[in-house]
Amino acid sequence: MPDHESIRRLRACAQALAGGAREASAEAVVQRVFAIQAQDATAADLGIRVRGRDITAQAIRTAYEDERSIVRNWYMRGTLHTIPSDDARWVLRLLAPRILAATSRRYQQLGLDDDLRQRADHLIRRVLTAHGPLTRAELTERLTTLGISPDGQAPFHLIRHAALTGILCHGPQRAGEATYVLLNDWLPATGRFRWEGDAALAELARRYLAAHAPATLEDFVAWSGLPVTWARRAWKILAESGAINEYGASTMLAGRVEELPGAPGTPDVRMLPAYDNSLIGYRTREASVPALHHARVWPGGGLIRPTVIADGLAIATWTRGSGARSIEVDAFGPVPPQIQREVDVEKDAVVRFLRPTTYRPPPC
Repeated sequence: MPDHESIRRLRACAQALAGGAREASAEAVVQRVFAIQAQDATAADLGIRVRGRDITAQAIRTAYEDERSIVRNWYMRGTLHTIPSDDARWVLRLLAPRILAATSRRYQQLGLDDDLRQRADHLIRRVLTAHGPLTRAELTERLTTLGISPDGQAPFHLIRHAALTGILCHGPQRAGEATYVLLNDWLPATGRFRWEGDAALAELARRYLAAHAPATLEDFVAWSGLPVTWARRAWKILAESGAINEYGASTMLAGRVEELPGAPGTPDVRMLPAYDNSLIGYRTREASVPALHHARVWPGGGLIRPTVIADGLAIATWTRGSGARSIEVDAFGPVPPQIQREVDVEKDAVVRFLRPTTYRPPPC
């Protein structure tokens, strides 16, 4: 039976967070892990940085806005993620109907009936065609012409509804603020969906396992937000095709278990952002965070703190100082000198990433 250390190291390597694994570009990072949690845009950028080799914030903006190889929108569990642009449409088609159905009660509470949502979709499409890209505030102002109050959650839900129905996605930043654009303008359609129906369901499960295994069916449900019955169908399709193997009580893609690297001479230390995939991509936490310190990573209120990991194991939390000029690390216990040196390297890298034009390395 695999122990927690083996599971943790395999997961961290799959996420490009251990064993020296780092990708050369923002696109390559997102292709590898498939989905970067992006509720917080800066945290998403840091999630790409930590899995890459010398990837700058500008390089990430280039991938989003010039290459358009990655895109930010509402996907798994109806939350914001960054995924490969080539996958935007088939993933949306698979997930959106469930998300919309799950939001129906909230629509009713906000007075957003079918007719109003359709009129809002039409208005959003029209104003983005004529005036896009537009910020949330600018779209909200347009929505007031339909009698929508600019206060409260109604404008957000109408904008997200337009995203889930394939009208819009996140576009370029303007003065550091997100804007929205027409999906079909920003990412021109290339014909048929890459996967549809059960093939899309199985492909989503395969992508999940490629980036998160060893994992269980229940882990996939927690990550995707899909029903257990759908997950079982995906597992069955993958099993019948020979694409997966059992790994103790978990599942791996066929042929991937042999990729477990030997123990490195120096621990691979990374500074994860808040809400990182490696912490929220599973139903349980015991493999990555010592039980004694769960509350320091998950303090309540939906928060998941930025975390320092060594070979995939959480050893500290961290916070940004004023203006991101410094990083404060709150270790769970004594940190060996060789790990502390790697923590210091990561701290400098994060500060340099966040403040590239004003960064000066500390004196020796």
